[in-house]
Amino acid sequence: MISEQQLISRIKGLNQIKPRKDWVFLTKTRILGEASSEKGISIWEVLPRILFHPKLAIASALTIFTILGLVGFTRNSLPGDPLYAIKRVGEKTQAVFISEEKQPGAQLELANKRLNELTKIAESNQIKKLASALQEYQASIGQAAKNLTQQKSATTSDPSVIKNIAQQTQKLEDAKDRLERIYGIAGLEAKEGENPTKIITDWLIKDLEKRTLTEDQADLLSEAKESFSIEDYNTALIKILQLSELNYPQN
Repeated sequence: MISEQQLISRIKGLNQIKPRKDWVFLTKTRILGEASSEKGISIWEVLPRILFHPKLAIASALTIFTILGLVGFTRNSLPGDPLYAIKRVGEKTQAVFISEEKQPGAQLELANKRLNELTKIAESNQIKKLASALQEYQASIGQAAKNLTQQKSATTSDPSVIKNIAQQTQKLEDAKDRLERIYGIAGLEAKEGENPTKIITDWLIKDLEKRTLTEDQADLLSEAKESFSIEDYNTALIKILQLSELNYPQN
């Protein structure tokens, strides 16, 4: 079985591989040419063009499968480890295949993974990795909250989407409480903007207000809104979870 050090060595060796000049020119002209004048183009904007380009389809597929194959190998990597960057690339590659309505829940699952990594580092007393792990978590939860607020209401989607978002957010709150209480780790919020839990809970409440609810669900929503008004976001999430576990009326 290939060791971690051998894998790192091989990956570094890829930097020595130089593509033919004519291939570089062809790729830039055919794939990126029409977008070369755009500002702020990211790999995620270019990726679909590469994937569906006929001459690059096989190479693109092999690249994707290679990245996804490495995810398992790097699953236990933590912030500060040599293979952690590969783990993050694999996660972004997997995200491409997640449907739009399930993206918010998936992003919150990633935030939970970042918090689990921070917990492992705290439990093993790896002090040097704490700052990096905290930064990864802050960026992850901040992005999850931002993307959720930019997404359209989930009113027409499966109600289980709401349940998953509420579950993932409450898991985050429980894990944060444990880290703060047991290990004294503070600063478990996004670097900028409002409290992510507040943003997510507010989004859930507004979405549920647009849905057809049973009398019991309406009562739970009212209780969630009351808890939200006094900034008790954890209780509000619990009420929303209870609401989501009840059957929605048939339209």
